[in-house]
Amino acid sequence: MCVISPSSNRTHFNYRYLCYMLFMRKSAVLFTRLLLLWFIVFDLGRIFFTFHNWSTVSELTWTEWLLSFVYSMRLDLATAAILTVLPLLFFLLFLWNGNRFFRYIAYAVLSVELIIVVGVIAGEINAYPEWNHKLTTRVFMHFLHPDEVVRTADMGMIIWFIVYAALFGVILWQLIKKWGINDPIPWKKGWLNSGLQWFTVQLISIAVLILFARGGWQQIPINTDAAYYSKEYVANDMSVNSFYFFAKSFILYTRSESGALFPKVEEAKAKKVLRDFYTYPTQHNQYILTNKRPNVVFILLESWTANAIGCLGAAKTATPHFDQLAEEGVLFTQLYATGGTSEIGNASIFSGYPALPEIFITMQPEKHRKLPSLNQDLSAWGYSSHYLFSGDLSYGNIGGYFADHGFDEVADERNFPASLPKGKLNYFDEDLYKVLFDKIAKTKEPFMHCAFTGSTHSPYDFPQKGIPKWQGEEGDFMRSMLYADKSLADFLKRCAQTPWFDNTIFVLIADHGHAAPGVKNPNLGAYFHVPMLIIGKPLKKEWKGKRITTLGSQADVARTLLYQMGGDYKRYLWGKDLLNPNCPEFALHTINRGFGWITPKGNFSYNMDAKRYLDNSFSPAALNKERSRCSAFMSLLFEDYSEN
Repeated sequence: MCVISPSSNRTHFNYRYLCYMLFMRKSAVLFTRLLLLWFIVFDLGRIFFTFHNWSTVSELTWTEWLLSFVYSMRLDLATAAILTVLPLLFFLLFLWNGNRFFRYIAYAVLSVELIIVVGVIAGEINAYPEWNHKLTTRVFMHFLHPDEVVRTADMGMIIWFIVYAALFGVILWQLIKKWGINDPIPWKKGWLNSGLQWFTVQLISIAVLILFARGGWQQIPINTDAAYYSKEYVANDMSVNSFYFFAKSFILYTRSESGALFPKVEEAKAKKVLRDFYTYPTQHNQYILTNKRPNVVFILLESWTANAIGCLGAAKTATPHFDQLAEEGVLFTQLYATGGTSEIGNASIFSGYPALPEIFITMQPEKHRKLPSLNQDLSAWGYSSHYLFSGDLSYGNIGGYFADHGFDEVADERNFPASLPKGKLNYFDEDLYKVLFDKIAKTKEPFMHCAFTGSTHSPYDFPQKGIPKWQGEEGDFMRSMLYADKSLADFLKRCAQTPWFDNTIFVLIADHGHAAPGVKNPNLGAYFHVPMLIIGKPLKKEWKGKRITTLGSQADVARTLLYQMGGDYKRYLWGKDLLNPNCPEFALHTINRGFGWITPKGNFSYNMDAKRYLDNSFSPAALNKERSRCSAFMSLLFEDYSEN
């Protein structure tokens, strides 16, 4: 039996305490060094990118160039945190256990990560002059045809790729040698408490890394939009973390096999169907404006389904103010959202591009930058363009989409006065309108201002005073509609007192639908029914109170408005002019893992995985015909998306 004296016990306690402190210190140093290593990798990439793409980067000011290293930090930290998790786990196991196997594994994992990240960065540096955007999984499409890669890649690209990879390798090798973890903690055998110590440190480390990886405590995790700061796309491309962007692209690429599931139609046949859709007289004299250059204010109404609007649906008392406004403007009664989320709706409205299942074009700058955008047409006439959201524009990379398309100002919750009260998700509609009003008042005419509301989004937190309860289905949402309806009316009344009001039209349109009394199933065509209302003094008297029953989608808005303003509406190849009496009537929309098709004769929704209809109101004969037309349209749309 071993007897430990008090002095011996005290010595053991002191020794164990020193080991604990040494473990904590080494863990903290290791944690910091790993994060710092990744920051060095990312910033080295920006320096090499600047050198290699100087002809493009030189168009930036020095201040703008330096800011790319500042605005990149949040996204860099998120990426570094993700890449640190596995190496840190094995390094801490080595510190605690002393088994060099864990150290070898840690270095192996770190080496593999570095090789992949450096490969992405070096590849992007070389590809950028040709592609003019960040590296995406488009690279995999080329790898499927190695002969094409060999024939198109010049020797210079290969050499520079090797040079940058070698430079990274030398620098990182020296850093890892200097910062390496070589000695474990000298725990005494049998000290079970040391395991608890390791577990505690690991738990804390992972919790902190998760917090870093999501960009903070905010409700919506960080996105590429967090690094956007400039009107120059190359500045934003430098700022956005290359590996994060590539990984996001890879996830989108591999998450779905939608492309393989889309209906296939012979190209000649599909083009014939498309000609049937779009071969109609485009010129007409249905002009609703007294002049072609009014100011334009878009109000994008979060979740304002037509089924919750009195003049369009069954909920007759939910929107008394909107119903009154409809008597003074042009109401489009058969408009449908192209998808079920905000980023899809925004892109369709401003770029006139229909949505495809499981494809989020705002998340793919290399795709959406090639689309037209309404503000670009108006800019040629001297219009300034502004976009304001009461929440976080990181969601769906909406902010990045508008920045890439050259909006003069893109603002969200970060630009609101800190003194304003805020809900869980965003600022209240009444305060959004106050900020919008102040911005318009300071803007020189002509202008296009856009505001995206948020109080009708779950959790529907808004000032409750004076807003009656809603009795019946979807009570919380419907009550938020009452609040939003009043806030909108108050804003427009205030606008009516200003000098710019007389030459301003307001386009009120929802971003997507929502469950409402009587229509809750998101697979139903009726779920996507949304309002669009154009009001304002520049409307001709004979058009006030008119209802346009032509069936279309959000993808038709830009072309419809541009025709009225004398713009190049033909740039919007996939849109229609809903004020044209010859306009074909159809709407394509997406559902989860599927798509829907709506015409005046009926609608269907089809799930690609289950390979069955979730909703159908066509007769059997009509269903076959309309499915064929829809398939042809989607086939060519996907071809257009894939090739651009």
